[in-house]
Amino acid sequence: MNIHAPELTTIPERSEAETALETLREWAKRASAAEIAELDPSLSALLPGRSTAPYPALSRSYPDDFTVDEAYKAGLPDLQNGPSSLIRGAKRQIQHVGISNFRLPIRYATRDNGPLMLETSVTGTVSLEAEKKGINMSRIMRSFYKHAEREFSFDVIDAALDDYKADLGSFDARIQMRFSFPMKVESLRSGLSGYQYYDIALELVEQAGLRKKIVHLDYVYSSTCPCSLELSEHARATRGQLATPHSQRSVARISVVLEEDAPCLWFEDLIDACRRAVPTETQAMVKREDEQAFAELNAANPIFVEDAARLFCAQLLADHRVGDFRVIASHQESLHSHDAVSVLTEGPTFAQDSLDPRLFQSLFHIG
Repeated sequence: MNIHAPELTTIPERSEAETALETLREWAKRASAAEIAELDPSLSALLPGRSTAPYPALSRSYPDDFTVDEAYKAGLPDLQNGPSSLIRGAKRQIQHVGISNFRLPIRYATRDNGPLMLETSVTGTVSLEAEKKGINMSRIMRSFYKHAEREFSFDVIDAALDDYKADLGSFDARIQMRFSFPMKVESLRSGLSGYQYYDIALELVEQAGLRKKIVHLDYVYSSTCPCSLELSEHARATRGQLATPHSQRSVARISVVLEEDAPCLWFEDLIDACRRAVPTETQAMVKREDEQAFAELNAANPIFVEDAARLFCAQLLADHRVGDFRVIASHQESLHSHDAVSVLTEGPTFAQDSLDPRLFQSLFHIG
């Protein structure tokens, strides 16, 4: 039944509206639900006993005694794991989808001081096939928590990766764990000691059935410009003019792929390699004699950013436990308003045509 209202040329009076309303009510009493819905579903509110509210009255008290059984869980909606007909946008594979920065305390083995419990930020992702709507994000966390009480190593991350690949039915997967690693270091001359904190990330990547174990380390050091040092000495020698070379806090991000079946590359081993390459690491505890020593150490080891990348490279090439690697160095200049940067890669793992536009900004060290 279709009713076509004529176009109104004048505004109806209230009495006319009341008559029309009564006519609608009388018609609605005799019409079927289908007829009402076809004309205007809101007309159902005109019938006696019908509420205008879109939902029935709902309880506002939390049901403490409600329990969930298997049948109830089976009936819960799950749109994220729904059919491909629910996909929005292009039906294409997503290389990485998951969760970032869920935190928990993890116990790590160390070379020198036994296990350490450290707050850790975990990122877990899997690949998503083109015909799948999405993944259950909480499964990544649940898979990881199964192993969180164990003392962590790459073997444990391997097991966690196996679990959530199986849970989510994915081909490729990645786990990354970030933490701040404390290490006590001696001052240069005073005999004091204090803790340095190193930003470290462990990464396990599986792609096309191949797994890689990667360690990332941020090493913070002082870089004295060789050119500025020579110019300062020239001013002293030729004109008796006091001058100081410029130096600055600098950061190197060292990323290494661990060779399979090689002995353990401890965090401390990688830090020691960085110190051998560039010994001007920033200091934790300093007295006057240490500050003087640091000035002398910098003068004995002036480096451009290109030198830094190659010095780190030499140490990594000499370690048979290290496979592919990448060195990113940033000298955050005190002379210029910009930074001096370099990137050196070895092997295909870190080779890339494009860089993250904010990559070098992420090397800024906050003390």
